[in-house]
Amino acid sequence: MRIAIVAESFLPLMNGVTHSILRVLEHLQERGHEVLVIAPSTQDSDVPDVVHGAQVHRLPSVPLAGYTNVRVAMGGVYRVKRILADYAPDVVHLASPFVLGWRAVQAAHQLGIPTVAIYQTEIPSYAARYGVPFLENWAWNRVENIHLLATRTLAPSTFALNQLRGRGIPRVDMWRRGVDTARFAPEKRDGGWRAAVAPGGERIIGYVGRLAIEKQVEDLAALADVPNTRLVIVGDGPQRAALEEALPNACFTGFLGGEELARAVASFDLFVHPGEFETFCQTIQEAMASGVPVVATGRGGPLDLVENSRTGWLYEPGDLSGMRAHVMDLMGDDAKRRAFAAAAHASVQGRTWPALSAELVRHYREVSALPTQTSVSRSGAVL
Repeated sequence: MRIAIVAESFLPLMNGVTHSILRVLEHLQERGHEVLVIAPSTQDSDVPDVVHGAQVHRLPSVPLAGYTNVRVAMGGVYRVKRILADYAPDVVHLASPFVLGWRAVQAAHQLGIPTVAIYQTEIPSYAARYGVPFLENWAWNRVENIHLLATRTLAPSTFALNQLRGRGIPRVDMWRRGVDTARFAPEKRDGGWRAAVAPGGERIIGYVGRLAIEKQVEDLAALADVPNTRLVIVGDGPQRAALEEALPNACFTGFLGGEELARAVASFDLFVHPGEFETFCQTIQEAMASGVPVVATGRGGPLDLVENSRTGWLYEPGDLSGMRAHVMDLMGDDAKRRAFAAAAHASVQGRTWPALSAELVRHYREVSALPTQTSVSRSGAVL
């Protein structure tokens, strides 16, 4: 097939959206598909023009205020329409569409090219966290318009699927995320790494992710004085300085990737994720594949990933005393923690990226085989 992937964010920025795109590109390259990636420009001169066999077309962009490593593509619908018309793809993959994705879904619709929109980021709910709650309704209106126009929407979790359907979005199917069970594995646990970050032999409570407001990493302060533990924060972002001040006894490793990340995650004793706005939460899957039990908020993607009293614990959003109680429960019982770890590891086996990518290609083929692109307006009229 000939596929255009429109990426709201892409290399060199590493996040959940970029990670998913890279895994999909690997699969598409291995199977001989032709791919064009359309993404915001970057000021990093070392970023390649071809990634896993896909040509990358960069659009002029500006940094997002307060988050300078995030770039927002400029230009209108016509610019994207011209690129798509020249490339003539069988299908357009919209990766977490919002700004660039809104232009792309309009352009593809005008050209009669089917679209598969990947709902991955709950952007509207970020509004209150960033101090602009009055923008939440506008943001939901944008999300709804994109997915109403898309030929098919793919949601990563039951929560996200029901959320979109509840807002009147039609043609929504489930598409979860894969995990690299060779890279993330219990065998990567490293006693030397543990000794370096917890020299007193403490048990390690770990977090991996962007250090941004929506991740609510500051909630981990509720765990600061759990006996005989060391809090280790893996990741970077605009909140790092504030978090280092708020969590003075935590170890901040900065961004880790590749085998460094795999070693760090496998070396945790417990993984805690406090964010409430995860449509999936890939880092939870990676922790479980590494044989690490999880404590997470009972909202969004974690509801599908964490089985209470078996692979970890879920707590009510905002209930930090509940989070702390679950952490204390697992930190104070080695046998229980080991049992949860084994169950967590077993629960994600088989969720490979090749299997999930093959499922995605099936969606591509199905929408490209439709006689015409069908879209429905808010009133229910066919567009």
